[in-house]
Amino acid sequence: MRILIMGGTRFIGIYLSQILVDQGHEVVLFNRGNRTPAIAGLTQIHGDRTDANQLKAQLAHEHFDAIFDNNGRKLSDTQPLAQLFKERVQHFIYMSSAGVYLKSDQMPHREADPTDPNSRHLGKAEAEADLAAQGLPFTSIRPTYIYGPQNYNDVEAWFFDRIVRQRPIPIPGNGQHITQLGHVQDLAQAMAAVLGNTQAIGQIYNISGSRYVTFDGLAKACALAAGQSPNLKLVHYDPSQFDFGKRKAFPMRLQHFFADIHKACHDLNWQPQYDLVSGLKDSFQRDYLASGRDQADIDFAVDDQILAGAKV
Repeated sequence: MRILIMGGTRFIGIYLSQILVDQGHEVVLFNRGNRTPAIAGLTQIHGDRTDANQLKAQLAHEHFDAIFDNNGRKLSDTQPLAQLFKERVQHFIYMSSAGVYLKSDQMPHREADPTDPNSRHLGKAEAEADLAAQGLPFTSIRPTYIYGPQNYNDVEAWFFDRIVRQRPIPIPGNGQHITQLGHVQDLAQAMAAVLGNTQAIGQIYNISGSRYVTFDGLAKACALAAGQSPNLKLVHYDPSQFDFGKRKAFPMRLQHFFADIHKACHDLNWQPQYDLVSGLKDSFQRDYLASGRDQADIDFAVDDQILAGAKV
């Protein structure tokens, strides 16, 4: 197949591109050209996807069997691309987010659960609905928290920063909120398993790790991955008692946030290969240490504010 990946030079796109190339597909990236592709030999088309006229000018005469829309954040990002290739593509795979789900007392989130009209990911839910309304042969992927080497979001690295420096770890609430992480390699494998799978057409899939973990448990798993004792000093605090301004004090939502992945496992013949500790170890060794972040100067001003004000 000739496959278009929107973006493709960061994190998920790098893993997905490698899998698709290994499978013998021709991979083309569409991006602004700000980064060199990590995989040699890939074709790049440069342009700004947020400019619909530019998108059409660059892609109207191109043919693709499948499209992975990895970086569409809102309806206006995805709709022009979908309209351009309507009737001309066999499969349109959209990267959504489990963040679209409405907060619920019943967990885990399942694909048919209602979405939150006030979610910061509302644009992704709107794009999913538009793809369905247009009648495109689409599949939507809804990951929870993604981690692994080359993660540009501070998820696991936030914990590693504190663990390697022997600092207390401030965790909001009582540390028992349950969350879920999925390794980027497992996510990319699931995305590749969607490709050409007729059962996946018109479907939405939660993709993540196979187990859930508390905030406290995640900190301990990160310690084990870093080769240290899980007997950490965890400081629980009430975030409503602090004014952090625009600074981020913790990398995760203060709520239960986890999703059922059984539908993907069944339909895609897919299973996550990384358990949490082995996946975190992979990230710690191949990214955190390899990048020298363990020696970097990290700003712990927010931590210090919490530790000074929390009752410990």
